[in-house]
Amino acid sequence: MKICVVQTRPVKGDVQSNIANHKRLIDIAVSNGAEIIIFPELSITGYEPELAKELATDKDDGRFDDFQIISDAKQITIGIGMPIKNDSGICISLILFQPHTARQLYSKKYLHSDEEPFFVGGQNSIGLIGGESKTALAICYELSIPKHSADAFQRGAKTYIASVAKTADGVQRATKSLSNIAEQYAMTVLMSNCVGHCDNFESAGKSAAWNDKGLLVGQLSDTSEGIIIFDTETQETIEKPI
Repeated sequence: MKICVVQTRPVKGDVQSNIANHKRLIDIAVSNGAEIIIFPELSITGYEPELAKELATDKDDGRFDDFQIISDAKQITIGIGMPIKNDSGICISLILFQPHTARQLYSKKYLHSDEEPFFVGGQNSIGLIGGESKTALAICYELSIPKHSADAFQRGAKTYIASVAKTADGVQRATKSLSNIAEQYAMTVLMSNCVGHCDNFESAGKSAAWNDKGLLVGQLSDTSEGIIIFDTETQETIEKPI
């Protein structure tokens, strides 16, 4: 299976512009054979906690219908980042579009303390994705919680994808953690980060892939949009800065 992580430059709070850019990048990923495509944390709004209350919606928002149409037509899984409302508050979530399947959510359970004034921890409503590839998802801070990757391994995950919004220092720490996760659990690991200004920091890109020995096998720059595709059968990586 060909698994893709996307590196975006979100426009702050501009849902329609970011949707259009997601569709452009999905087209590129599909043309390179991607079967699972995962975007960075809160990719549709940008990582903007102070705007979350204003921008939050539900998973069935009609503005996202084109992603389901693409998923059905191309037989691919797509994960986009969005603040999602529920009875408890607002969650940092990935909306998942799978072929001819009702939309599902992966919601961030473990929050950083800076996020707690704006968000609530979610109870994830989806397990592994990607059929035989057995892919587990994580959102940003979760990758630093040992129990999170341990649980993914115990559920049988072969691939672990972290959707993040991280600074240069955060990327440095995350790359070490994700390499260790890959080596410890013999899992393929990928990270999807954004570039450009987010909240009160500059997001530092360097989206990456590690093989099941913990070796870095692909990485984008800290400035450009792009995609990384990892083929779980051939162990080959495609990097495309855009």
